Amino acid sequence: MTRVQTPRKRRANGVESRQRILEATVEIAGERGYEGTSIAAVSAKCGLPASSIYWHFKDKDDLIAAVIERSFETWLAAVELPGEAAGTPLERITVMAAHVARSLIDAPDFLRLGLMLALERRPAEPRGRTVFLQVRDIAGQKITEMARTLFPDLDEDAVRILSTYAVAGADGLFVHREIHGDAVDLVAMFELHAQLVHDAASRLASSGKG
Repeated sequence: MTRVQTPRKRRANGVESRQRILEATVEIAGERGYEGTSIAAVSAKCGLPASSIYWHFKDKDDLIAAVIERSFETWLAAVELPGEAAGTPLERITVMAAHVARSLIDAPDFLRLGLMLALERRPAEPRGRTVFLQVRDIAGQKITEMARTLFPDLDEDAVRILSTYAVAGADGLFVHREIHGDAVDLVAMFELHAQLVHDAASRLASSGKG
């Protein structure tokens, strides 16, 4: 007797298959980079035929872009600026920095893969690179909004400088951990970075940029 799947069951199976494909892609791309990632390798890793992968994703580039988007959504959901009850601006930015660090440890894929793509130049720009630059812009806007909230006395030029410094420093710390592994306490490094960002905001304010 043939068992007929209900629409709900088919949707559930489709979601599960998509997650398996994305998780396999994360592992392979993390080990081999963009160039070393292939549909065949993802198929072997997740145990699903290539036809199933192509049913969900147009090509490898579409697949990598989906990995970046999913990881970024996970990261974004984990990052929130603590409310004023959490303490002074320094205390709030330090707590937020720790949240960012933990979220990057738990969901590093959008930044890891995105930085790989962002640093490469190809005649035809991969969609994954475009998606990364778009989500990075969203992250930058979020940091800028936080800077305005925490340091209301700074003018827009100072907020832009501070946000750029904060993002660039975070990138550097993430890359440093990627090179040296778990020996780097990313949470402690981000907390220190937050304190330096706070000090930079104070200097900008005192230099007349506030």
